[in-house]
Amino acid sequence: MAIATHARRFMTLCLPFFFFPLLRLFRFHCEYQSPHMDHEFSMDDLSQLVEAANDFATYPGVQSDDSARDFLNRFPLPLIINALQTQYDVPGLENTLVACLERLFKTKLGASLIPQYMSFVQVGLQADSQPVRSLACKTVTCLIENPGSDCKTVARLITDFNIYPLLIDCLINGNEQVAAAAMEAMKMLAGFPEGMEIIFPSAKGVDSDLGAIASRCSSLGRVRIMALVVKLFSVSRSAASTIYSLNLLKLLEAEIKNANDTLVTLSVLELLYELAEIEHGTEFLSKTSILQLLCSIISDNSAESILRSRAMMITGRLLSKEIIYSFIDESCAKTVISSIDGKLQSLETSDRDECETALEAFGQIGSTFEGARLLLSGSQPPARHVTCAAFDRQGPQGHGRQLAALHALGNISGETRSENIILNAEAEENLRRMVYEAASKSSKLTPSGLFLSVLHQDSEIRLAAYRMISGLVARPWCLMEICSKQEIINIVTDPSTETKKIGMEARYNCCKAIHKSLMSSRVSSDSAFAGIATKLQEAVEKGPYLIKKQVEAQPVVMTAERF
Repeated sequence: MAIATHARRFMTLCLPFFFFPLLRLFRFHCEYQSPHMDHEFSMDDLSQLVEAANDFATYPGVQSDDSARDFLNRFPLPLIINALQTQYDVPGLENTLVACLERLFKTKLGASLIPQYMSFVQVGLQADSQPVRSLACKTVTCLIENPGSDCKTVARLITDFNIYPLLIDCLINGNEQVAAAAMEAMKMLAGFPEGMEIIFPSAKGVDSDLGAIASRCSSLGRVRIMALVVKLFSVSRSAASTIYSLNLLKLLEAEIKNANDTLVTLSVLELLYELAEIEHGTEFLSKTSILQLLCSIISDNSAESILRSRAMMITGRLLSKEIIYSFIDESCAKTVISSIDGKLQSLETSDRDECETALEAFGQIGSTFEGARLLLSGSQPPARHVTCAAFDRQGPQGHGRQLAALHALGNISGETRSENIILNAEAEENLRRMVYEAASKSSKLTPSGLFLSVLHQDSEIRLAAYRMISGLVARPWCLMEICSKQEIINIVTDPSTETKKIGMEARYNCCKAIHKSLMSSRVSSDSAFAGIATKLQEAVEKGPYLIKKQVEAQPVVMTAERF
Protein backbone atom coordinates (compact mmCIF):
# COMPACT_ATOMS: atom_id res chain seq x y z
CA MET A 1 0.00 0.00 0.00
CA ALA A 2 2.83 2.38 0.95
CA ILE A 3 4.62 1.58 -2.30
CA ALA A 4 1.48 2.39 -4.34
CA THR A 5 1.02 5.68 -2.46
CA HIS A 6 4.60 6.73 -3.13
CA ALA A 7 4.25 5.78 -6.78
CA ARG A 8 1.15 7.95 -7.19
CA ARG A 9 2.92 10.90 -5.49
CA PHE A 10 5.94 10.40 -7.75
CA MET A 11 3.77 10.44 -10.90
CA THR A 12 1.91 13.54 -9.68
CA LEU A 13 5.14 15.45 -9.10
CA CYS A 14 6.97 14.30 -12.21
CA LEU A 15 4.12 14.41 -14.75
CA PRO A 16 4.51 18.15 -15.50
CA PHE A 17 8.22 17.71 -16.16
CA PHE A 18 7.89 14.76 -18.53
CA PHE A 19 4.43 14.88 -20.06
CA PHE A 20 3.86 18.53 -20.86
CA PRO A 21 7.12 19.07 -22.81
CA LEU A 22 6.31 15.93 -24.80
CA LEU A 23 2.80 17.19 -25.38
CA ARG A 24 4.11 20.56 -26.58
CA LEU A 25 6.57 18.85 -28.91
CA PHE A 26 3.78 16.62 -30.23
CA ARG A 27 1.51 19.61 -30.83
CA PHE A 28 4.34 21.40 -32.65
CA HIS A 29 4.97 18.48 -34.99
CA CYS A 30 1.26 18.10 -35.66
CA GLU A 31 1.06 21.77 -36.55
CA TYR A 32 4.08 21.81 -38.87
CA GLN A 33 3.91 18.27 -40.24
CA SER A 34 5.10 17.98 -43.85
CA PRO A 35 6.50 15.24 -46.07
CA HIS A 36 10.01 16.06 -44.81
CA MET A 37 9.13 16.19 -41.10
CA ASP A 38 8.63 12.55 -40.24
CA HIS A 39 11.50 12.43 -37.72
CA GLU A 40 11.68 13.69 -34.14
CA PHE A 41 14.80 15.57 -33.07
CA SER A 42 16.33 15.86 -29.65
CA MET A 43 16.94 19.44 -28.49
CA ASP A 44 18.97 18.58 -25.40
CA ASP A 45 22.14 20.29 -26.56
CA LEU A 46 21.60 23.61 -28.33
CA SER A 47 25.15 24.90 -28.22
CA GLN A 48 26.17 23.33 -31.55
CA LEU A 49 23.02 24.62 -33.28
CA VAL A 50 23.48 28.16 -31.95
CA GLU A 51 27.16 28.21 -32.90
CA ALA A 52 26.53 26.88 -36.41
CA ALA A 53 23.53 29.20 -36.92
CA ASN A 54 25.60 32.19 -35.84
CA ASP A 55 28.38 31.22 -38.26
CA PHE A 56 25.86 30.86 -41.08
CA ALA A 57 24.15 34.18 -40.26
CA THR A 58 27.37 36.19 -39.94
CA TYR A 59 29.19 34.72 -42.94
CA PRO A 60 30.57 37.78 -44.77
CA GLY A 61 29.93 36.57 -48.29
CA VAL A 62 26.81 35.46 -50.16
CA GLN A 63 25.56 32.09 -48.93
CA SER A 64 25.33 29.52 -51.73
CA ASP A 65 22.91 26.63 -52.12
CA ASP A 66 25.76 24.24 -51.29
CA SER A 67 26.46 25.93 -47.96
CA ALA A 68 22.72 26.01 -47.21
CA ARG A 69 22.45 22.30 -48.02
CA ASP A 70 25.43 21.47 -45.78
CA PHE A 71 23.87 23.42 -42.93
CA LEU A 72 20.47 21.73 -43.34
CA ASN A 73 22.10 18.31 -43.47
CA ARG A 74 23.51 18.98 -40.00
CA PHE A 75 20.45 20.78 -38.65
CA PRO A 76 17.22 19.99 -40.54
CA LEU A 77 14.69 22.80 -40.82
CA PRO A 78 12.11 21.11 -38.52
CA LEU A 79 14.73 21.00 -35.77
CA ILE A 80 15.52 24.73 -36.17
CA ILE A 81 11.84 25.68 -36.16
CA ASN A 82 11.26 23.46 -33.13
CA ALA A 83 14.08 25.19 -31.26
CA LEU A 84 12.74 28.59 -32.24
CA GLN A 85 9.33 27.76 -30.79
CA THR A 86 10.22 25.76 -27.71
CA GLN A 87 13.56 27.24 -26.61
CA TYR A 88 12.80 30.95 -27.04
CA ASP A 89 13.76 31.63 -23.43
CA VAL A 90 17.41 30.63 -24.04
CA PRO A 91 19.40 33.92 -24.14
CA GLY A 92 20.44 34.90 -27.66
CA LEU A 93 18.93 31.84 -29.32
CA GLU A 94 15.93 33.53 -30.91
CA ASN A 95 17.87 36.38 -32.53
CA THR A 96 20.55 33.99 -33.78
CA LEU A 97 18.09 31.55 -35.34
CA VAL A 98 16.02 34.36 -36.84
CA ALA A 99 19.12 35.86 -38.50
CA CYS A 100 20.14 32.38 -39.69
CA LEU A 101 16.73 31.61 -41.22
CA GLU A 102 16.60 35.01 -42.92
CA ARG A 103 19.80 34.21 -44.80
CA LEU A 104 18.77 30.61 -45.38
CA PHE A 105 15.49 31.57 -47.07
CA LYS A 106 17.33 34.03 -49.31
CA THR A 107 19.13 31.14 -50.99
CA LYS A 108 17.42 29.40 -53.87
CA LEU A 109 17.38 26.13 -51.92
CA GLY A 110 15.93 27.76 -48.81
CA ALA A 111 13.25 29.60 -50.79
CA SER A 112 12.21 26.36 -52.49
CA LEU A 113 11.42 24.88 -49.06
CA ILE A 114 9.08 27.69 -47.98
CA PRO A 115 5.88 26.25 -49.55
CA GLN A 116 6.28 23.17 -47.30
CA TYR A 117 6.44 25.36 -44.20
CA MET A 118 3.63 27.86 -44.81
CA SER A 119 2.09 26.87 -41.47
CA PHE A 120 5.26 28.13 -39.82
CA VAL A 121 4.94 31.39 -41.74
CA GLN A 122 1.28 31.72 -40.78
CA VAL A 123 1.95 31.20 -37.06
CA GLY A 124 5.07 33.39 -37.24
CA LEU A 125 3.03 36.32 -38.53
CA GLN A 126 0.90 36.06 -35.37
CA ALA A 127 3.77 35.52 -32.92
CA ASP A 128 4.25 37.72 -29.88
CA SER A 129 7.95 37.99 -30.72
CA GLN A 130 8.67 40.94 -33.04
CA PRO A 131 11.84 39.33 -34.52
CA VAL A 132 9.83 36.20 -35.41
CA ARG A 133 7.08 38.31 -37.02
CA SER A 134 9.71 40.19 -39.01
CA LEU A 135 11.23 36.87 -40.11
CA ALA A 136 7.82 35.61 -41.24
CA CYS A 137 7.23 38.77 -43.30
CA LYS A 138 10.65 38.47 -44.93
CA THR A 139 9.98 34.81 -45.64
CA VAL A 140 6.89 35.81 -47.65
CA THR A 141 9.11 38.17 -49.66
CA CYS A 142 11.60 35.34 -50.29
CA LEU A 143 8.75 33.09 -51.44
CA ILE A 144 7.59 35.68 -53.99
CA GLU A 145 11.11 36.61 -55.14
CA ASN A 146 12.18 33.00 -55.69
CA PRO A 147 12.90 32.64 -59.45
CA GLY A 148 11.54 29.09 -59.35
CA SER A 149 8.16 30.14 -57.95
CA ASP A 150 5.05 30.13 -60.09
CA CYS A 151 2.92 33.25 -59.57
CA LYS A 152 -0.33 31.31 -59.46
CA THR A 153 1.07 28.84 -56.93
CA VAL A 154 2.39 31.65 -54.74
CA ALA A 155 -0.98 33.44 -54.88
CA ARG A 156 -2.79 30.21 -53.96
CA LEU A 157 -0.49 29.61 -50.96
CA ILE A 158 -0.95 33.18 -49.72
CA THR A 159 -4.73 32.85 -50.08
CA ASP A 160 -4.99 29.36 -48.55
CA PHE A 161 -2.99 30.32 -45.48
CA ASN A 162 -4.66 33.74 -45.10
CA ILE A 163 -1.29 35.48 -45.32
CA TYR A 164 -2.36 38.90 -46.67
CA PRO A 165 -4.63 39.88 -43.71
CA LEU A 166 -1.85 38.82 -41.35
CA LEU A 167 0.61 41.04 -43.24
CA ILE A 168 -1.81 43.95 -42.83
CA ASP A 169 -1.95 43.25 -39.10
CA CYS A 170 1.86 43.22 -38.94
CA LEU A 171 1.93 46.53 -40.78
CA ILE A 172 -0.50 48.18 -38.37
CA ASN A 173 0.48 46.62 -35.05
CA GLY A 174 4.10 45.54 -35.49
CA ASN A 175 7.14 47.56 -34.52
CA GLU A 176 9.01 49.63 -37.09
CA GLN A 177 11.08 46.70 -38.42
CA VAL A 178 8.05 44.40 -38.68
CA ALA A 179 5.99 47.09 -40.44
CA ALA A 180 8.77 47.72 -42.96
CA ALA A 181 9.15 43.99 -43.67
CA ALA A 182 5.37 43.56 -44.08
CA MET A 183 5.20 46.53 -46.44
CA GLU A 184 8.02 45.15 -48.58
CA ALA A 185 6.27 41.77 -48.81
CA MET A 186 3.02 43.41 -49.96
CA LYS A 187 4.90 45.51 -52.49
CA MET A 188 6.39 42.33 -53.94
CA LEU A 189 2.92 40.75 -53.94
CA ALA A 190 1.62 43.64 -56.06
CA GLY A 191 4.24 42.91 -58.70
CA PHE A 192 2.10 40.31 -60.53
CA PRO A 193 -1.61 40.21 -61.51
CA GLU A 194 -2.61 37.39 -59.14
CA GLY A 195 -1.04 39.29 -56.27
CA MET A 196 -2.84 42.49 -57.22
CA GLU A 197 -6.11 40.55 -57.12
CA ILE A 198 -5.36 39.55 -53.52
CA ILE A 199 -4.65 43.15 -52.47
CA PHE A 200 -7.43 44.72 -54.54
CA PRO A 201 -10.00 41.94 -55.05
CA SER A 202 -12.74 42.33 -57.64
CA ALA A 203 -15.29 41.37 -55.01
CA LYS A 204 -14.88 44.28 -52.61
CA GLY A 205 -15.13 43.61 -48.91
CA VAL A 206 -14.53 45.57 -45.73
CA ASP A 207 -11.73 43.21 -44.70
CA SER A 208 -9.68 44.00 -47.82
CA ASP A 209 -10.61 47.67 -48.29
CA LEU A 210 -7.54 49.70 -47.29
CA GLY A 211 -9.68 52.81 -46.84
CA ALA A 212 -12.02 51.02 -44.42
CA ILE A 213 -9.06 49.51 -42.57
CA ALA A 214 -7.45 52.93 -42.20
CA SER A 215 -10.65 54.41 -40.76
CA ARG A 216 -10.47 51.92 -37.87
CA CYS A 217 -6.80 52.55 -37.10
CA SER A 218 -4.92 54.84 -34.76
CA SER A 219 -3.04 57.77 -36.27
CA LEU A 220 0.11 55.62 -36.54
CA GLY A 221 -1.86 52.85 -38.23
CA ARG A 222 -3.37 55.32 -40.71
CA VAL A 223 0.05 56.70 -41.59
CA ARG A 224 1.32 53.16 -42.19
CA ILE A 225 -1.64 52.32 -44.41
CA MET A 226 -0.99 55.49 -46.41
CA ALA A 227 2.70 54.56 -46.64
CA LEU A 228 1.60 51.19 -48.06
CA VAL A 229 -0.59 52.97 -50.61
CA VAL A 230 2.44 55.04 -51.74
CA LYS A 231 4.57 51.89 -51.89
CA LEU A 232 2.01 50.08 -54.02
CA PHE A 233 1.57 53.20 -56.16
CA SER A 234 5.25 53.00 -57.12
CA VAL A 235 5.05 49.39 -58.34
CA SER A 236 3.56 50.14 -61.75
CA ARG A 237 1.30 52.51 -63.62
CA SER A 238 -1.39 49.84 -63.51
CA ALA A 239 -1.20 49.69 -59.71
CA ALA A 240 -1.26 53.49 -59.54
CA SER A 241 -4.33 53.59 -61.75
CA THR A 242 -6.10 51.05 -59.51
CA ILE A 243 -5.23 53.07 -56.39
CA TYR A 244 -6.52 56.26 -58.00
CA SER A 245 -9.76 54.63 -59.16
CA LEU A 246 -10.37 53.29 -55.63
CA ASN A 247 -9.97 56.84 -54.25
CA LEU A 248 -7.16 55.76 -51.95
CA LEU A 249 -5.26 59.00 -52.62
CA LYS A 250 -8.11 60.72 -50.79
CA LEU A 251 -6.71 59.21 -47.60
CA LEU A 252 -3.77 61.60 -47.91
CA GLU A 253 -6.00 64.52 -48.84
CA ALA A 254 -8.19 63.92 -45.79
CA GLU A 255 -5.22 63.92 -43.41
CA ILE A 256 -3.91 67.20 -44.87
CA LYS A 257 -7.33 68.79 -44.51
CA ASN A 258 -7.61 67.56 -40.94
CA ALA A 259 -4.31 69.17 -39.85
CA ASN A 260 -5.02 68.60 -36.14
CA ASP A 261 -1.81 66.66 -35.56
CA THR A 262 1.36 68.33 -36.85
CA LEU A 263 3.36 65.08 -36.78
CA VAL A 264 0.72 63.20 -38.78
CA THR A 265 0.48 66.05 -41.31
CA LEU A 266 4.26 66.12 -41.62
CA SER A 267 4.32 62.34 -42.18
CA VAL A 268 1.70 62.67 -44.92
CA LEU A 269 3.70 65.46 -46.56
CA GLU A 270 6.76 63.18 -46.56
CA LEU A 271 4.67 60.54 -48.33
CA LEU A 272 3.51 63.11 -50.88
CA TYR A 273 7.15 64.03 -51.46
CA GLU A 274 7.79 60.37 -52.35
CA LEU A 275 4.71 60.28 -54.59
CA ALA A 276 5.90 63.36 -56.46
CA GLU A 277 9.15 61.57 -57.31
CA ILE A 278 7.42 58.54 -58.84
CA GLU A 279 7.43 58.65 -62.63
CA HIS A 280 3.68 58.30 -63.06
CA GLY A 281 2.87 60.10 -59.80
CA THR A 282 2.63 63.53 -61.42
CA GLU A 283 -0.23 62.50 -63.71
CA PHE A 284 -2.46 61.13 -60.95
CA LEU A 285 -1.61 63.77 -58.33
CA SER A 286 -2.53 66.52 -60.79
CA LYS A 287 -6.06 65.06 -60.93
CA THR A 288 -6.55 65.51 -57.18
CA SER A 289 -6.91 68.60 -55.00
CA ILE A 290 -3.46 68.09 -53.48
CA LEU A 291 -1.87 71.08 -55.25
CA GLN A 292 -4.60 73.37 -53.90
CA LEU A 293 -4.15 71.94 -50.40
CA LEU A 294 -0.40 72.53 -50.58
CA CYS A 295 -0.98 76.13 -51.63
CA SER A 296 -3.25 76.56 -48.60
CA ILE A 297 -0.51 75.30 -46.29
CA ILE A 298 2.10 77.59 -47.87
CA SER A 299 -0.17 80.64 -47.50
CA ASP A 300 -1.22 79.78 -43.93
CA ASN A 301 0.78 82.02 -41.60
CA SER A 302 -0.54 80.11 -38.58
CA ALA A 303 0.84 76.79 -39.83
CA GLU A 304 4.14 75.42 -38.55
CA SER A 305 7.13 76.65 -40.55
CA ILE A 306 8.28 73.08 -41.22
CA LEU A 307 4.90 72.24 -42.78
CA ARG A 308 5.08 75.27 -45.10
CA SER A 309 8.66 74.32 -46.06
CA ARG A 310 7.71 70.73 -46.90
CA ALA A 311 4.70 71.92 -48.90
CA MET A 312 6.97 74.22 -50.94
CA MET A 313 9.41 71.39 -51.59
CA ILE A 314 6.62 69.12 -52.83
CA THR A 315 5.18 71.76 -55.17
CA GLY A 316 8.68 72.47 -56.45
CA ARG A 317 9.22 68.79 -57.18
CA LEU A 318 5.84 68.43 -58.91
CA LEU A 319 6.31 71.51 -61.12
CA SER A 320 9.88 70.50 -61.96
CA LYS A 321 8.52 67.89 -64.38
CA GLU A 322 7.68 69.14 -67.83
CA ILE A 323 4.88 66.60 -68.22
CA ILE A 324 2.75 68.14 -65.47
CA TYR A 325 2.00 71.16 -67.63
CA SER A 326 0.03 68.87 -69.95
CA PHE A 327 -2.21 67.84 -67.03
CA ILE A 328 -2.80 71.19 -65.30
CA ASP A 329 -3.73 74.55 -66.77
CA GLU A 330 -1.47 77.58 -66.53
CA SER A 331 -3.65 79.27 -63.92
CA CYS A 332 -3.09 76.38 -61.52
CA ALA A 333 0.69 76.59 -61.92
CA LYS A 334 0.55 80.36 -61.46
CA THR A 335 -1.43 79.91 -58.23
CA VAL A 336 1.27 77.62 -56.85
CA ILE A 337 4.05 80.03 -57.84
CA SER A 338 2.09 82.96 -56.45
CA SER A 339 1.73 81.28 -53.04
CA ILE A 340 5.53 80.84 -52.80
CA ASP A 341 6.07 84.40 -54.12
CA GLY A 342 3.76 85.77 -51.44
CA LYS A 343 5.57 83.83 -48.74
CA LEU A 344 8.95 85.19 -49.89
CA GLN A 345 7.57 88.72 -49.71
CA SER A 346 6.34 88.29 -46.14
CA LEU A 347 9.29 86.33 -44.75
CA GLU A 348 11.54 88.06 -42.26
CA THR A 349 15.31 87.81 -42.56
CA SER A 350 15.28 85.57 -39.48
CA ASP A 351 13.26 82.89 -41.33
CA ARG A 352 16.37 81.63 -43.10
CA ASP A 353 15.39 77.97 -43.52
CA GLU A 354 11.97 78.75 -44.96
CA CYS A 355 13.43 81.39 -47.27
CA GLU A 356 16.07 78.98 -48.57
CA THR A 357 13.41 76.31 -49.15
CA ALA A 358 11.28 78.79 -51.14
CA LEU A 359 14.25 79.73 -53.32
CA GLU A 360 15.09 76.05 -53.86
CA ALA A 361 11.46 75.42 -54.87
CA PHE A 362 11.71 78.22 -57.45
CA GLY A 363 14.92 76.62 -58.67
CA GLN A 364 13.20 73.27 -59.16
CA ILE A 365 10.27 74.89 -60.95
CA GLY A 366 12.65 76.91 -63.12
CA SER A 367 14.47 73.81 -64.33
CA THR A 368 11.67 73.26 -66.88
CA PHE A 369 10.99 75.56 -69.83
CA GLU A 370 7.40 76.28 -68.79
CA GLY A 371 8.34 76.76 -65.15
CA ALA A 372 11.14 79.21 -66.02
CA ARG A 373 8.82 81.12 -68.33
CA LEU A 374 6.19 81.53 -65.61
CA LEU A 375 8.79 82.60 -63.06
CA LEU A 376 10.01 85.31 -65.44
CA SER A 377 6.59 86.54 -66.58
CA GLY A 378 4.64 89.61 -65.53
CA SER A 379 5.53 93.12 -64.39
CA GLN A 380 6.76 91.72 -61.06
CA PRO A 381 8.29 88.36 -62.00
CA PRO A 382 8.48 85.94 -59.07
CA ALA A 383 12.11 85.23 -60.03
CA ARG A 384 13.06 88.71 -58.80
CA HIS A 385 13.56 87.20 -55.35
CA VAL A 386 16.12 84.85 -56.86
CA THR A 387 18.23 87.52 -58.59
CA CYS A 388 18.17 89.78 -55.53
CA ALA A 389 19.31 87.02 -53.19
CA ALA A 390 21.90 85.58 -55.60
CA PHE A 391 24.11 88.67 -55.42
CA ASP A 392 23.23 89.80 -51.89
CA ARG A 393 26.21 88.86 -49.75
CA GLN A 394 25.11 89.01 -46.11
CA GLY A 395 27.93 87.18 -44.35
CA PRO A 396 27.66 83.73 -42.74
CA GLN A 397 23.96 84.16 -41.92
CA GLY A 398 23.05 84.84 -45.53
CA HIS A 399 25.34 82.18 -47.01
CA GLY A 400 22.64 79.50 -47.39
CA ARG A 401 20.20 81.99 -48.89
CA GLN A 402 22.71 83.20 -51.48
CA LEU A 403 23.76 79.64 -52.30
CA ALA A 404 20.15 78.53 -52.86
CA ALA A 405 19.49 81.59 -55.02
CA LEU A 406 22.57 81.07 -57.22
CA HIS A 407 21.64 77.44 -57.86
CA ALA A 408 18.05 78.50 -58.57
CA LEU A 409 19.23 81.16 -61.03
CA GLY A 410 21.37 78.52 -62.75
CA ASN A 411 18.28 76.31 -63.21
CA ILE A 412 16.04 79.16 -64.38
CA SER A 413 18.62 80.35 -66.90
CA GLY A 414 18.80 76.85 -68.43
CA GLU A 415 21.92 75.17 -67.02
CA THR A 416 19.95 71.92 -66.51
CA ARG A 417 18.05 72.09 -69.81
CA SER A 418 19.70 70.37 -72.76
CA GLU A 419 17.39 72.22 -75.16
CA ASN A 420 15.03 75.20 -74.97
CA ILE A 421 17.53 77.19 -72.95
CA ILE A 422 16.36 80.52 -74.41
CA LEU A 423 12.83 81.46 -73.30
CA ASN A 424 10.25 83.73 -74.91
CA ALA A 425 10.91 87.44 -75.46
CA GLU A 426 9.14 88.68 -72.29
CA ALA A 427 10.92 86.22 -70.03
CA GLU A 428 14.33 86.93 -71.58
CA GLU A 429 13.89 90.69 -71.26
CA ASN A 430 12.83 90.37 -67.62
CA LEU A 431 15.83 88.16 -66.87
CA ARG A 432 18.26 90.65 -68.42
CA ARG A 433 16.59 93.59 -66.70
CA MET A 434 16.65 91.97 -63.25
CA VAL A 435 20.37 91.08 -63.49
CA TYR A 436 21.26 94.62 -64.54
CA GLU A 437 19.06 96.08 -61.78
CA ALA A 438 20.80 93.92 -59.20
CA ALA A 439 24.15 95.17 -60.50
CA SER A 440 23.07 98.84 -60.44
CA LYS A 441 22.01 98.52 -56.79
CA SER A 442 25.37 97.03 -55.80
CA SER A 443 28.86 98.50 -55.57
CA LYS A 444 29.92 96.43 -58.60
CA LEU A 445 27.64 98.39 -60.99
CA THR A 446 27.86 95.81 -63.82
CA PRO A 447 26.84 92.17 -64.17
CA SER A 448 30.46 91.22 -64.92
CA GLY A 449 31.43 92.76 -61.58
CA LEU A 450 28.74 90.70 -59.84
CA PHE A 451 29.90 87.51 -61.55
CA LEU A 452 33.50 88.14 -60.53
CA SER A 453 32.52 88.88 -56.93
CA VAL A 454 30.77 85.52 -56.49
CA LEU A 455 33.70 83.73 -58.14
CA HIS A 456 35.92 85.20 -55.42
CA GLN A 457 33.84 83.66 -52.64
CA ASP A 458 34.13 80.19 -51.03
CA SER A 459 34.10 76.93 -52.98
CA GLU A 460 30.35 76.24 -52.49
CA ILE A 461 29.40 79.67 -53.81
CA ARG A 462 31.87 79.33 -56.70
CA LEU A 463 30.34 76.00 -57.71
CA ALA A 464 26.87 77.60 -57.81
CA ALA A 465 28.32 80.59 -59.71
CA TYR A 466 29.78 78.28 -62.38
CA ARG A 467 26.32 76.76 -62.87
CA MET A 468 24.69 80.19 -63.05
CA ILE A 469 27.19 81.49 -65.64
CA SER A 470 26.86 78.25 -67.66
CA GLY A 471 23.14 78.97 -68.07
CA LEU A 472 23.24 82.75 -68.50
CA VAL A 473 26.12 82.82 -71.01
CA ALA A 474 23.85 81.48 -73.75
CA ARG A 475 22.51 85.08 -73.91
CA PRO A 476 24.59 87.52 -76.01
CA TRP A 477 24.43 90.25 -73.35
CA CYS A 478 25.87 87.89 -70.72
CA LEU A 479 28.56 86.62 -73.11
CA MET A 480 29.74 90.20 -73.64
CA GLU A 481 29.81 90.81 -69.89
CA ILE A 482 31.90 87.67 -69.34
CA CYS A 483 34.33 88.50 -72.11
CA SER A 484 34.74 92.05 -70.81
CA LYS A 485 36.37 90.72 -67.62
CA GLN A 486 39.66 88.97 -68.35
CA GLU A 487 39.85 87.85 -64.74
CA ILE A 488 36.66 85.76 -65.19
CA ILE A 489 38.22 84.06 -68.22
CA ASN A 490 41.39 83.41 -66.20
CA ILE A 491 39.41 81.76 -63.37
CA VAL A 492 37.32 79.45 -65.56
CA THR A 493 40.31 78.38 -67.68
CA ASP A 494 42.72 77.73 -64.80
CA PRO A 495 42.69 74.04 -63.73
CA SER A 496 44.27 74.93 -60.40
CA THR A 497 41.33 77.13 -59.35
CA GLU A 498 39.48 74.19 -57.81
CA THR A 499 40.84 71.35 -55.69
CA LYS A 500 37.76 69.11 -55.39
CA LYS A 501 36.42 66.92 -58.19
CA ILE A 502 32.92 68.45 -58.18
CA GLY A 503 34.39 71.95 -58.35
CA MET A 504 36.79 71.03 -61.16
CA GLU A 505 33.95 69.60 -63.22
CA ALA A 506 31.69 72.62 -62.61
CA ARG A 507 34.49 75.01 -63.63
CA TYR A 508 35.19 72.95 -66.75
CA ASN A 509 31.50 72.85 -67.75
CA CYS A 510 31.34 76.60 -67.30
CA CYS A 511 34.41 77.01 -69.50
CA LYS A 512 32.85 74.80 -72.19
CA ALA A 513 29.58 76.74 -72.05
CA ILE A 514 31.38 80.08 -72.52
CA HIS A 515 33.45 78.63 -75.38
CA LYS A 516 30.37 77.17 -77.07
CA SER A 517 28.47 80.44 -76.77
CA LEU A 518 31.42 82.44 -78.13
CA MET A 519 31.96 80.12 -81.09
CA SER A 520 28.28 80.32 -82.07
CA SER A 521 28.04 84.10 -81.65
CA ARG A 522 28.48 86.91 -84.20
CA VAL A 523 31.79 87.97 -82.65
CA SER A 524 33.45 84.60 -83.12
CA SER A 525 35.36 85.92 -86.12
CA ASP A 526 36.20 89.23 -84.45
CA SER A 527 39.96 89.54 -83.92
CA ALA A 528 39.31 91.33 -80.61
CA PHE A 529 38.05 88.07 -79.16
CA ALA A 530 40.67 85.81 -80.77
CA GLY A 531 42.84 85.65 -77.64
CA ILE A 532 39.88 84.72 -75.43
CA ALA A 533 38.70 82.09 -77.91
CA THR A 534 42.17 80.52 -78.05
CA LYS A 535 42.49 80.42 -74.27
CA LEU A 536 39.06 78.83 -73.90
CA GLN A 537 39.82 76.29 -76.62
CA GLU A 538 43.07 75.25 -74.93
CA ALA A 539 41.30 74.91 -71.55
CA VAL A 540 38.57 72.76 -73.08
CA GLU A 541 41.15 70.47 -74.66
CA LYS A 542 43.00 70.04 -71.35
CA GLY A 543 39.92 68.65 -69.61
CA PRO A 544 38.54 69.34 -66.16
CA TYR A 545 41.32 67.99 -63.96
CA LEU A 546 44.66 69.49 -63.04
CA ILE A 547 47.50 67.42 -64.51
CA LYS A 548 50.78 68.05 -62.78
CA LYS A 549 53.76 68.36 -65.05
CA GLN A 550 56.15 65.46 -64.84
CA VAL A 551 59.36 66.51 -63.13
CA GLU A 552 62.39 64.73 -64.54
CA ALA A 553 65.24 63.71 -62.29
CA GLN A 554 68.14 66.18 -62.36
CA PRO A 555 71.77 65.25 -61.53
CA VAL A 556 73.14 67.01 -58.47
CA VAL A 557 76.85 67.93 -58.35
CA MET A 558 78.28 68.29 -54.86
CA THR A 559 81.64 68.14 -53.13
CA ALA A 560 82.59 64.65 -52.01
CA GLU A 561 82.72 64.08 -48.30
CA ARG A 562 86.21 63.65 -46.91
CA PHE A 563 87.20 61.50 -44.01
